[in-house]
Amino acid sequence: MGLIIGLVLLVVVVGLVGYAIALWNKIVRLSNRIDNAWSQIDVQLKRRFDLIPNLVETVKGYASHEKETLEKVTAARTAGMNAQGPEQAAQAENMLTGALKSLFAVAEQYPDLKANQNFLALQEELTATEDKIAYSRQFYNDAVLKFNNMIQTFPGLLLKGSRTPREYFEVEGLDRVNAPQVSF
Repeated sequence: MGLIIGLVLLVVVVGLVGYAIALWNKIVRLSNRIDNAWSQIDVQLKRRFDLIPNLVETVKGYASHEKETLEKVTAARTAGMNAQGPEQAAQAENMLTGALKSLFAVAEQYPDLKANQNFLALQEELTATEDKIAYSRQFYNDAVLKFNNMIQTFPGLLLKGSRTPREYFEVEGLDRVNAPQVSF
């Protein structure tokens, strides 16, 4: 009888340890998924940052006296490139979105610019990149939600260690359903 109780206790202890290990591994996997998702956002943001100088140069050729608007776009791009983490990136995105809106408002005033093939190609590429950023942001926020739920609920709460909830990547002023659209 004592042997059976001992075996049952051993099985229970091994089961609990196995469960704790599996739970810990899940927390680590979710954390790694967030890091990966952030790197995907970073790739798309860098892609957009690479498009902006070409866009500015194209507009500059047609609207060189719109210096202030072009400088705002350049400053917003620089702020975005230097942003660290979701909160700073979101602030930079808000600034860049506003600057790009101003740039495209300027472009509206120049029919030759609106018809320029290089400008149209850049516009199309920017729109595609905006869609990819929106998708990447959604994937990142979904990963953050799963991770935060895991470490803030029982039993994950017991094993979270020093891990703290992650920040969502939320950009203010954008339509939360559709990616921002550039239209002429």
